[in-house]
Amino acid sequence: MSAKAISEQTGKDFLYKFICTKAPIQNKFKYARLRQETDWDLLVQEHPWLQTERLVVKPDQLIKRRGKLGLVGVNLDLNGVKEWLKPRLGQETTVGRAKGVLKNFLIEPFVPHRQEEEFYVCIYAAREGDYVLFHHEGGIDVGDVDSKACKFLVEVDGKLSEQDISSHLLHHVPENRKSILASFIVGLFALYEELYFTYLEINPLVITDAGVFVLDMAAKIDATADYICKSKWGDVDFPPPFGREAYPEATYIADLDAKSGASLKLTILNPKGRIWTMVAGGGASVVYSDTICDLGGVNELANYGEYSGAPSEQQTYDYAKTILSLMTREQHPEGKILIIGGSIANFTNVAATFKGIVRAIKDYQTPLQNHNVSIFVRRGGPNYQEGLRVMGEVGKTTGIPIYVFGTETHMTAIVGMALGHRTIPDQPPMAAHTANFLLNASGSPSTPAPSRTASFSDSKSEDANRAPMCLKHSIPQGRARQEKKRGKATTLFSRHTKSIIWGMQTRAVQGMLDFDYVCSRDEPSVSAMVYPFTGDHKQKFYWGHKEILIPVYKNMADALKKHPEVDVLINFASLRSAYDSTVETMSFSQIRTIAIIAEGIPEALTRRLIKMADEKGVTIIGPATVGGIKPGCYKIGNTGGMLDNILASKLYRPGSVAYVSRSGGMSNELNNIISRTTDGVYEGVAIGGDRYPGSTFMDHVLRYQDTPGVKMIVVLGEIGGTEEYKICSGIKEGRITKPVVIWCIGTCATMFASEVQFGHAGACANENSETAIAKNQALREIGAIVPRNFDELGEIIKTVYDDLVAKKVIVPAQEVPPPTVPMDYSWARELGLIRKPASFMTSICDERGQELIYAGMPITEIFKEDMGLGGVLGLLWFQRRLPKHACHFIEMCLMVTADHGPAVSGAHNTIVCARAGKDLISSLTSGLLTIGDRFGGALDAAAKQFSKAFDSSLIAMDFVNKMKKEGRLIMGIGHRVKSINNPDMRVQILKDFVKQNFPATPLLDYALEVEKITTSKKPNLILNVDGFIGVAMVDLLRNCGAFTREEADEYVEIGALNGIFVLGRSMGFIGHYLDQKRLKQGLYRHPWDDISYVLPEHMTM
Repeated sequence: MSAKAISEQTGKDFLYKFICTKAPIQNKFKYARLRQETDWDLLVQEHPWLQTERLVVKPDQLIKRRGKLGLVGVNLDLNGVKEWLKPRLGQETTVGRAKGVLKNFLIEPFVPHRQEEEFYVCIYAAREGDYVLFHHEGGIDVGDVDSKACKFLVEVDGKLSEQDISSHLLHHVPENRKSILASFIVGLFALYEELYFTYLEINPLVITDAGVFVLDMAAKIDATADYICKSKWGDVDFPPPFGREAYPEATYIADLDAKSGASLKLTILNPKGRIWTMVAGGGASVVYSDTICDLGGVNELANYGEYSGAPSEQQTYDYAKTILSLMTREQHPEGKILIIGGSIANFTNVAATFKGIVRAIKDYQTPLQNHNVSIFVRRGGPNYQEGLRVMGEVGKTTGIPIYVFGTETHMTAIVGMALGHRTIPDQPPMAAHTANFLLNASGSPSTPAPSRTASFSDSKSEDANRAPMCLKHSIPQGRARQEKKRGKATTLFSRHTKSIIWGMQTRAVQGMLDFDYVCSRDEPSVSAMVYPFTGDHKQKFYWGHKEILIPVYKNMADALKKHPEVDVLINFASLRSAYDSTVETMSFSQIRTIAIIAEGIPEALTRRLIKMADEKGVTIIGPATVGGIKPGCYKIGNTGGMLDNILASKLYRPGSVAYVSRSGGMSNELNNIISRTTDGVYEGVAIGGDRYPGSTFMDHVLRYQDTPGVKMIVVLGEIGGTEEYKICSGIKEGRITKPVVIWCIGTCATMFASEVQFGHAGACANENSETAIAKNQALREIGAIVPRNFDELGEIIKTVYDDLVAKKVIVPAQEVPPPTVPMDYSWARELGLIRKPASFMTSICDERGQELIYAGMPITEIFKEDMGLGGVLGLLWFQRRLPKHACHFIEMCLMVTADHGPAVSGAHNTIVCARAGKDLISSLTSGLLTIGDRFGGALDAAAKQFSKAFDSSLIAMDFVNKMKKEGRLIMGIGHRVKSINNPDMRVQILKDFVKQNFPATPLLDYALEVEKITTSKKPNLILNVDGFIGVAMVDLLRNCGAFTREEADEYVEIGALNGIFVLGRSMGFIGHYLDQKRLKQGLYRHPWDDISYVLPEHMTM
């Protein structure tokens, strides 16, 4: 949603902080906010003027016409305010059909004034610019201001001057007030633009001799401009409409939505309701709500919401568990219904999202059973068969009644089943598996032949219909151009269309190439990609069986210079960069069509793009769209979904029906409906869900009217805006003569007590004429073919099509079996169609899900239980949780082995490398390579030697004698500096801990017996730190209870213990590296006097 209402206090905060005007604005920031919990004494202390001035008090909860409703207390003292609030504050009241509690109030100074000093001013956004409304009589009796106010349009990128205001708006204003009013309105308009308001109304605006007073204010801002205005807006609180509580669950989902690239929306309408929905897609969510209300479920509809944009399994789980938690709080005598619906997805992996929903259902199995919940599922899209299978399985295993349907079932049929208006089929027909469409049986690598004997789409005629390119060689010599603006093309796409993709969208590009291949195009439709964050390079894709390379450029100028044949841009840039990249592209005259995929571009920026596109003759599809498709010719990005849906909906060849919708998901649903009821789609476009799409319904309807191959037109309109009325005018004036089947979704909106903002930014009616019901009625009256509801849409389309066939307007072409294209390995693996031995196996870590997992333990749990580094090491090295004393001992070992000065070989090597200018990794590696039996690597060897002797029942003396007889050193015994008289405190610290905390230390005791013997011969033959850690770790592994004897011995054998020294000493080596860099030490050269230079032995003889 873009335009969001803000409280009066927030609006006035913005105005007082940032307006720039010569007009003397009074009472700046002079208001006090009051809630039930407000302490009056503290409020008066903070606002002492409350005790000295006459006051006005009113609720600040997005309530319209407060004065007429008796919700404004005027000219009161503080005690009067308190008395006025007693019957109102915290009390339920009814405003229109909405019931709500009055809990937020605003107290302001009362401004004495005469009626003739009240004015009305309003600024609001429209597609063509911003309108300034002014009326010289403001206040609660202003009435129908639209019909009597003076109105002035400031076109997009236009400027508003005081002269404009005086000459167009202030006809009835006294001369002595004109200057101050003009200055204020100019400043107000500048504020409106700077802070991305979409609506700003002040009524009344009072002008007295003392100055300007802003009494009552209502405003909306474009929430998508947060990334631009954050520094000025701060953290804006968007209050819910009056009559709807701000539920913490809705806030939680809004927070998830803000942190996700996907779309997650939740509005709670009736928490005690029986019917709950979990619908995928902004358009589909509206259609399901319409159908529920149409079938009499409006009073039981508990929520409105949608999830879309390929949310992850974890995000879907979080969304689903929130809804399941809400619906299982209160019992309903008839049980409850959960509708898990959706249109046919374009790119969302249905199985992946369903996994999250299935997890939530399993977690809430008992509450769902206790509340007698029935679940109805209908979905289509990538991997939907697996998603439906999993959903059906969970119904069987949990005992929860779950009814599952795919694309063979009309989208909203499950609503009728759930509410008892349709029979639930015993065994619904299942669509063929994805793989059945894709595997190439012929083995032929050649491009497939056309799949129809005749085509309504003739590429030559299409290319001829295209408006001429704005290039020198396309204009005949001697022909003068008579108009500055070039016209927009009637035909946007043909079999020869070439495009550039902005963004590294490899999956979308491969989908386009597969579509091209299955449509028998001679060449790929993608000429190049642009991605500023890498250098120029080539990206590998498949063309049928063959691998091809598509160039990727760092900037648009290079791409277009090298590919003059390109005239379409598909812009996958983010909402922050989509505007700039589109503006840059429109500076190149060869581009005729631009599809902007990003959702969330501020409306003011979109309107600038529209203006620029109109001036340059460029057609924009979007923003906030999946794109469009022309069967047999071209598809934009992910439109139409994967190849199984392309083939199932016969999108590989043209039909006779063209459609236009706002919703991307619903456009794919239209592909399905039209393919089942007619000879198929000729062209389809999803213009996007924003309030101001780059191209409108009428733009495309007129293109279809002028395209011979299109025989009938389908439009899926929507609540909000007035674009559908242009279709009414077109039919009335005879400009549109082909049959138009049209349905506007959002009919449920008028049934709700409070305003609901649906999934699309533009799906909100600001007046009665913008409601879906009003539009459908007007279209029906003018002669468009309007079904009674969405359920009927397919039947009506079929009726119109059959009539055209009967009249020979449409002559269906003979169908030929569709061509095939190879399936990608990654997708075949996703579907479980193939298996391949893995190159690697791992059992300690899994990063694939929403959360990192160490040996089966989520990272959040590791921190929650404060396992520490020793605990993590236990999970990653030993694949299990170790006892607390074991974790602490490992950490102590890392601490005592961290460093032993610069003189040891490893530290010495690290220092020399650092001083030679090498990087940290190289210097660290140099030090680590010195670790072995002679330095640091004695842990494993000591553990093995002592274990073998102990396990062989050799007494300590026999072990020492045996090693001496064999001429072998005892690993872990001996130190260059430390001795029995100068003990190593590191060993002492570890010994004290082990003796106090280990359940048994047989091998350590044995090693200490050996030490007694060796030190009796020489005092420095002590059990050193390597030896101590080695034998103590064996005792830990054998006796802590976490390992079998075989597992303990295996870890010693495979070298796990040396890892402790390597890990610990790495800390010291890094310290030495950083120390040398910090000290800026130069290249090391070993001194001569520390080197003994000798001649070869044969020369000294």
